[in-house]
Amino acid sequence: MTSEDKLLREQLVQTLRGGQAHADILNAIKDFPSEHYGTTPRGFPYSAWQLLEHIRIALNDLLIFSTSPDYVAPKWPDEYWPKEDAPEDPSDWETSVNAIRADLDAFTALISDPKSNLYARIPWGDGQTLLREILLTIDHNSYHIGQLVLLRKVLGEWKN
Repeated sequence: MTSEDKLLREQLVQTLRGGQAHADILNAIKDFPSEHYGTTPRGFPYSAWQLLEHIRIALNDLLIFSTSPDYVAPKWPDEYWPKEDAPEDPSDWETSVNAIRADLDAFTALISDPKSNLYARIPWGDGQTLLREILLTIDHNSYHIGQLVLLRKVLGEWKN
């Protein structure tokens, strides 16, 4: 691996994990009050639960697309967003957080693996590369993390 390739991979991981130019996902949801999981403030289209689940679903979808020739896309938008405002059980929140952690770890391993060709077209895709999917993941997560932080601010639950 060249030093440029190593540097690119390190920077992709740092950006995926967040916390440089904005809040990272784990800080954005840290100590989120369970009584507000399903709260949708006036003027907001989503609750924290819906945003968290959407991030989880999309992150997992992008990871599977990037790694599995058996990939089947979920139906847009129905299978990318939960219909419920709140989790059925409060423990579902932590289950979702743990799934996000696991998928971030898997993406990190994929990016860090010198055998992962960032530039080759994904054979089961229609022109996408692993680099494109990583950048899309970073962009998508950042957008919705910002929504979560704003929602917390409106609820008076953001301490940073």
